[in-house]
Amino acid sequence: MGTVEFITNGEEETRAAAAEIAKRLNRGDVILYEGEMGAGKTAFTKGLAEYFGTDSEVTSPTFALVHEYTGRVSIFHFDLYRISGYDDLYAVGFFDYLDRGGIIAAEWSENVEGLEDELENVVKIRIDKLSENGRKITVTGERFGENAQT
Repeated sequence: MGTVEFITNGEEETRAAAAEIAKRLNRGDVILYEGEMGAGKTAFTKGLAEYFGTDSEVTSPTFALVHEYTGRVSIFHFDLYRISGYDDLYAVGFFDYLDRGGIIAAEWSENVEGLEDELENVVKIRIDKLSENGRKITVTGERFGENAQT
């Protein structure tokens, strides 16, 4: 597993960092976000969706649980904040999206214990607030870091 880090100052830079990460993503990848409320997870997803050519406005899926953004590669943006286990994941169709040939971007993934261990092609993205606009974005996955194959 490799790791790459970005320091951003504002949403535009966060979206640009997401576009850089998107270059290494493949269909079937599952992004598991970690970060407090307001850290920039949705802003990062905006950058992914823009990179893959969506025309849709990207918003937080808090109340809908999942938003789908269609482009060259579809992004399935989940909010797992109110999901407490695998029964809930099955109820919202989370695992069905794995077979749809897009990329899953799941906020609040830490709410489902052991989720990372159950999935393949996981990319972990942790976003930490450094200041009002400053963010540290840490990306961990097989295609990231010094020895990663691009």
